[in-house]
Amino acid sequence: MQDTSAVARRVDVAVIGGGQAGLALGYYLRRAGLSFVILDQQSHPGGAWQHTWPSLRLFSPAQYSSLPGRLMPPSAVENPDAGHVIDYLSDYEDRYNLPVERPVEVAHVVSGQTGFTVVTDSGDWGAPVVVNATGTWSQPFWPSVPGQAAFRGTQSHSADYRGPGQFVNKSVLVIGGANSGAQIAADLVDSAEVTWCLRGEPRYLPDDVDGRELFRVATRQVQARAAGEPDPGGVASLGDIVAVPPVKEARDAGLLIASPMFERFTAEGVTWPDGSARRIDSAIWCTGFRPALRHLRGLDIREQDGTISLSGTESTRYPGMYFVGYGDWTGPGSATLIGVGATAKATVDSIGHHLH
Repeated sequence: MQDTSAVARRVDVAVIGGGQAGLALGYYLRRAGLSFVILDQQSHPGGAWQHTWPSLRLFSPAQYSSLPGRLMPPSAVENPDAGHVIDYLSDYEDRYNLPVERPVEVAHVVSGQTGFTVVTDSGDWGAPVVVNATGTWSQPFWPSVPGQAAFRGTQSHSADYRGPGQFVNKSVLVIGGANSGAQIAADLVDSAEVTWCLRGEPRYLPDDVDGRELFRVATRQVQARAAGEPDPGGVASLGDIVAVPPVKEARDAGLLIASPMFERFTAEGVTWPDGSARRIDSAIWCTGFRPALRHLRGLDIREQDGTISLSGTESTRYPGMYFVGYGDWTGPGSATLIGVGATAKATVDSIGHHLH
């Protein structure tokens, strides 16, 4: 155990991560009158939105994609692109004069008698409360498939996708049946030969369902849990894929065709259980992400099954350690722009009780 009292820079709350979750926390921490710092690994504002592909679109119009206190300005199209979101997050950070330090690499967090020490490449911070808001983008998940190492084509993850330019006239395998798989496959169909593989049939939400309905469902789930009522079912009960305009257009034109999941890779491509095969130049894994929590690997914070036990958003093993913005396990809708505000507010309320 390390005593954090000797650390030169001390605050009430150290927030690790300067994306949308970190900024929403900053808004409520400022209102609560607490001293805090936001440690951001990125060189510029915008969080993970800086690393998405140009055609990526929000699920909702701008006015339904806002952080607390500041509406997102209207965009030229109904569903804003990543550039519009980055501009909004940068303006949000400036408007509320949030104390973001960047670029800062957090090496690890140490628990001590007076709270925590956050060890970084630009000096240490001490705080009785640490909030993890690092998201998932930097921790892409790659499944293991037979023959994968023998495949001579290129393999990449949706986290690295930057548009169709490098795949023109190529045979491309897109793997994954959620939103990133559908959007990337739709982005490629005009310039490449696309094989979109997923388990089962694609589960599209009704065309009139967008982020507004997803937020309503998530809100209803939060309210039911708070009232001790039966869980009414979350966003996943509606489907997996939001039919944003590019996806809808490709689907309705008959260009977005789903294929069953392949069985194994070969040197030249992939094969299916029925013996059929296809030559593939490139494979893009749209298989999701895991929480980016490597900086906590020195703490005994996980249960035997690998999960992190929370009471609200606070660790049950380390009081004063919070998690915001990682998906439903930190609050329904908490990984979305419009949904993270409720979780951030509840977290800051809990922090106030913890400190006082």
